[in-house]
Amino acid sequence: MAETKKAFITGITGQDGSYLAELLLEKGYEVHAILRRASVFTTQRIEHIFKHPNLYTYHGDLTDSSNLHRLLIKVKPNEIYNLGAQSHVAVSFEVPEYTADVVGLGAIRLLDAVRDLGPNCKYYQASTSELFGGIPGTEPQSETTPFYPKSPYGAAKLYAYWVTVNYRESYNLFACNGILFNHESPRRGETFVTKKITQAVARIHQGRQKILKLGNMDVKRDWGHAKDFVYAQWLMLQQNKPQDFVIATGETHTVREFVEVAFKEVSVDIKWQGVGINEKGIDSKTGKVLVKVNEKYFRPAEVELLLGDPSKAEKELDWERKVSFQELVSGMVKYDLENDDFGGKE
Repeated sequence: MAETKKAFITGITGQDGSYLAELLLEKGYEVHAILRRASVFTTQRIEHIFKHPNLYTYHGDLTDSSNLHRLLIKVKPNEIYNLGAQSHVAVSFEVPEYTADVVGLGAIRLLDAVRDLGPNCKYYQASTSELFGGIPGTEPQSETTPFYPKSPYGAAKLYAYWVTVNYRESYNLFACNGILFNHESPRRGETFVTKKITQAVARIHQGRQKILKLGNMDVKRDWGHAKDFVYAQWLMLQQNKPQDFVIATGETHTVREFVEVAFKEVSVDIKWQGVGINEKGIDSKTGKVLVKVNEKYFRPAEVELLLGDPSKAEKELDWERKVSFQELVSGMVKYDLENDDFGGKE
């Protein structure tokens, strides 16, 4: 009988971590994960699997190297997935030092422990399309596109990316980066723009909210479904040699388009008037203003255009995205029409 594989996850209570934990448990893994101590429950996204006999959780933090090292030596995982982060780009401008500590140094703390675990432990680093900075003319962004991060979050992820490459080459570790473009789901946190949009659409439709306020409507993003993307994370660690991969859909949409598709789910056709901060989204039937632009949601430095080239992953991992942009937005709105949260079995 084959020995049960062990996986260690940071960030299990997040969107990606919860989907990844489900996937690994379905595949028969023993899943070990750290949870940050908090005065309120943070396990909403994994509540339905929390009592699974193969799921083990511990208090831990990416800022505590002694804690991480002790746990990893105890568990001796076959695979480590580093998904934990201060992952909100706008917030990283407000807490840059903390973001650097968790995102950047957190990776080096784990990689140092991987060195002690030996050659049988594989490491996955959650990298991001924010590395590219969305410079016009560089799209579609691939594994060879130059990096130009435009936020403390992106800069911290850049350090984590290169230290993963460095440890792979210096110590012959199986360590790889997944450069994931934007990926969403009903489990997306409420402070992220996609969830903010779909939740507002549901509440406006139900008469519980009057208006949706957003920042830059012109930015373009390559949006996929988180469930598709975590499958790619797992695939990367099943290969014979470690490589870095871009995971994306290969298509891009503006925030404005996302708003339009979301409102169509509740049979509202949005027409736009004005430009810049004076732009408004109006219900074409009633004439009511449903969307406004608010300067406070603008970033100090904006990433204008993200469009990924997933051809390497499609060819070498045999990966493909299954959920379309339309299906993604539709699923998020439908969930928000029936729920007020961001976690569960969906």
